[in-house]
Amino acid sequence: MQDGSLRVYPLPEKELSVNALKDYWCLNVHDNDSGQIQGICSSFDDTFLVTCGGDGNIFTFNILSLEDIPKEQKAKIPSPRRSGLEEEEAVEDIVDPDTYNIEEVKQKKESERIRKEAEEKKNKKREEIAALRQDFVFLLQKNKELPKHMQLSREEYEMDHRIFEELDRQKAQRIQLVQKELAWEHEKQLIGLQKLQKQFRDSLEFTVVVRAIQSNYQVSTYRLLTETEKHSQDKKQVGSKWKILKEKWRLLKQAEEAKTPEITTETMHMDSEVQKPTAPYIEIKREKIRRIVEKSDKMKAKIMKRKAQWDELYKSKPNDDYEDPKDAEEIKEAQENMGCYQLKTASDYRLPEHMHVNTAKKTTQLASLKQLIRKQKLNMNKEIVSLRDLKVSIIDEIKSLVQELKSIQATLDVSECLPLPLIPQLHPDEVPEKKYECNSDILLKFKEEQAKAKLQTQLEGSPSIRAFRSGFMSAPSAEEIDPMAQAAGARRVSTASSGGTEQQQFEMEKAEPTEMELEILEREKIKNLYLQETLIKKINTLVINFDAELRLLRHKKLRMDVQMKIADLSCIICSEELLILKKLEKHENLLQKQISSLVSEQEAMQSELKSYLAQMEERKCEILKLRECKKALYANFQASLGEDNEFAHFLTKILKKKIVEETEVGREADEEEDDEESDLSTNEEDSGSEDEVFDDSVCPDGCDEALFLNTVQLRQQRLHLERALAEEKKVAADLRGKYNALAKEAKEVETSLDTTKRDLEIFQWEKLQRLNELYVVVPLKLHQVKCLVDGEMPSDFSQALVFTSQSLEYLQKRIVELRNEKRTQRESFKKAQEKHKQLVQDKKQMELEIRRLEEKCNHLMMEKFGRLVDFEAVQLHSVNIPMEDMKVKIMEKEYEHYLELRKWEERIVELQQQLVKLTEENTGKLLQLNKFCREKHQLETKLDSLTNDLGAEFQATQTRDIKERARLQAQLMRVAHDTALLREEINLSRAGG
Repeated sequence: MQDGSLRVYPLPEKELSVNALKDYWCLNVHDNDSGQIQGICSSFDDTFLVTCGGDGNIFTFNILSLEDIPKEQKAKIPSPRRSGLEEEEAVEDIVDPDTYNIEEVKQKKESERIRKEAEEKKNKKREEIAALRQDFVFLLQKNKELPKHMQLSREEYEMDHRIFEELDRQKAQRIQLVQKELAWEHEKQLIGLQKLQKQFRDSLEFTVVVRAIQSNYQVSTYRLLTETEKHSQDKKQVGSKWKILKEKWRLLKQAEEAKTPEITTETMHMDSEVQKPTAPYIEIKREKIRRIVEKSDKMKAKIMKRKAQWDELYKSKPNDDYEDPKDAEEIKEAQENMGCYQLKTASDYRLPEHMHVNTAKKTTQLASLKQLIRKQKLNMNKEIVSLRDLKVSIIDEIKSLVQELKSIQATLDVSECLPLPLIPQLHPDEVPEKKYECNSDILLKFKEEQAKAKLQTQLEGSPSIRAFRSGFMSAPSAEEIDPMAQAAGARRVSTASSGGTEQQQFEMEKAEPTEMELEILEREKIKNLYLQETLIKKINTLVINFDAELRLLRHKKLRMDVQMKIADLSCIICSEELLILKKLEKHENLLQKQISSLVSEQEAMQSELKSYLAQMEERKCEILKLRECKKALYANFQASLGEDNEFAHFLTKILKKKIVEETEVGREADEEEDDEESDLSTNEEDSGSEDEVFDDSVCPDGCDEALFLNTVQLRQQRLHLERALAEEKKVAADLRGKYNALAKEAKEVETSLDTTKRDLEIFQWEKLQRLNELYVVVPLKLHQVKCLVDGEMPSDFSQALVFTSQSLEYLQKRIVELRNEKRTQRESFKKAQEKHKQLVQDKKQMELEIRRLEEKCNHLMMEKFGRLVDFEAVQLHSVNIPMEDMKVKIMEKEYEHYLELRKWEERIVELQQQLVKLTEENTGKLLQLNKFCREKHQLETKLDSLTNDLGAEFQATQTRDIKERARLQAQLMRVAHDTALLREEINLSRAGG
């Protein structure tokens, strides 16, 4: 089954039907999900059944026969006891959920028993260990009481060092096991700690305060918020986008550079493929043509370059009324936007488009300002932290110097020793990051303190414990003292006494120093005094230099504080401007949307107008073509009439007869056509009457019938052309109407666009006025204030103008520069006028010279060639390159045909030789055939001469002759077949030759 179950159906021996499959046994042995039975089979003797499933399990079942099936035994239910059951009282049910049941009580008793046995074993082991420790301490005391030469060392107590190694190994294994068991909990607590640090501590940077060593000066870092992940990701994304764009630009540039050499290599490869090995004469001819082509190409390139230079020169030539567009644009912009610096609040002031401010620009400006502030503060923080690190290194260096100084003073007399300099210490606020650092030792110490505090509170809380502490624990007995401590004290006393005796003996044995030793000691003393003073000076220099560095950095930070305060004020102003811009953003976006929609609509209309213009131009071209066809038709008619034709008036009337009335659409064009027709018609057409009735279906007597039929055919063509012309005029009129309507709409759109742009400019001016109404904080010093009224400083500065001294100096200098510039411009203008007059005179002289040289050149050409010759055309067409190429190709083909003919001639000679050989062989075979034919004839005559009634003795010879005849006939047939084959080959060779 699909669910891994096995079904067994009991089938009867007779009367097998579908209803017999209702009863079955079901065995669920394989997995319900993935245990689908893949195979089932029985053993060779049908005693076992084996199943294998998709879960990888194989099960075996016994197949029992009917005799082996045990008989079903039914359980006998005893009869209930009825005697005395009615009199017994019913037992109350246990309702309390906390009550133990029988199983829980048994489990609890078992666990208590196991715990009790474990505690008993622990106590026994502890007693054994305590006894062993007492014995070991006793042995140590006995060992110390012995003389030194008889005492045992601590290593000699070790019976086998491998025991301690095994204990250490087991201890390490247990520690590793405990670490593995607590790894998950450790990782969980570590992640929780990291989350807490990230949420509360990592969001702020520590404020480091660096203090001077010999003064009260100090400098602290700026407290900054760390960058959020989103902000850092945005910055990384922008940087990655910029890198991707740069990489794409570099790849495109490399592709463009690699494109040209690829093309040249491809062309060279193609040229090499095209070239074929030819005769030397063809190669020489080809080289000659190539040189001629190169020469003509160079000449053409030179002529084209000269033409391009002339065209460029003529194009760059300005008109008489030419104005430089850049100058015109600058003049226009100056006329529109130039004004006084103080008049930005004027109603006629127009803000340039590149100076328009919107929410996005202001947001970018505010973000860049905040980023710049943060960058400056970070740089200052780095300098302060580096100063703190310098202090740490100085403290370490001072410690090493003090240690060296102590070693030097140990050799000097106490009266000669200078006081040791104090070692500076780091304050806690100088290393705030260590405040939150903790390790296992700190945690264990904290745990011990907590346990002691808890025990102390418990002891202080109970009066019996206080009495016990006051009575018995105030003075512990000597027995309660640790024997190890007693042994250590005894050892210290003994060592001290022995040391005292040895020192007395050494003093008694000590002798007086010699003069050399005294001189050496004096030198060492002087050297140590010098080193003492040098080290103290070095320590003081380090301290003084550090304090100087701190004061310089403090002054720098104070200046930076002023700048940061100004930057914060600028941020506040930008934020207020941003709020105003956000309020006005909706209306501005609406105007911008209207302008963009109008611009797109205008562009669509312009493109549609261009398409209409193109269609109108096409219609005009078609109309001109039709008119030219009509003119050609009238010219053909006039040519067919000839001169002095007496039927000219009649045929003209037939040609001009109007069969279809024309519409009113092309009246103007018809009038123009009538004028043209009147010009083309003769005087006979004007004298005739148009209203005269005549028959145009019959050719009059004396008139050429072919001319009459040609006139009728031309009339049909004229009518067809007039009909097509009328349709084209109608289409052109429709296009002109659509174009005019669309141009009118485009004009309306342009006016509405100008109106919307004007509204946007007014809105920008109003927005600028709103922004100008904001108060801007400008920090000034008293010496910077130049606005004095009656020699005193006014109380109201609302009408004053704040200007930087550099800008004021620049404006004062600019006034002088503008005057000088105006004077120089006038002088340059006068020089330009004089130069213009001189150039005009030179131009006239050059034109006269050019005209004289052209006349001289034409005169010389007429004398030499008899006509004017275009030398550029002669140079361009000096060689007919296609013809020369064809000649070379003809030569190549002739050469190829010559080689092919040689090959065929050699082939013909070879075949002729083969034909001679075959002819000789054929001749030998024909001679042999002739010989065989003679022999056959002779034999046949002999046979015919013999009589038919020969005796029996001649029957054997007769049968032999018959066999011989059959053999000869077969041989003759083979020779005839070979002869036929040879004839066919000869015929084929002749046909091929």
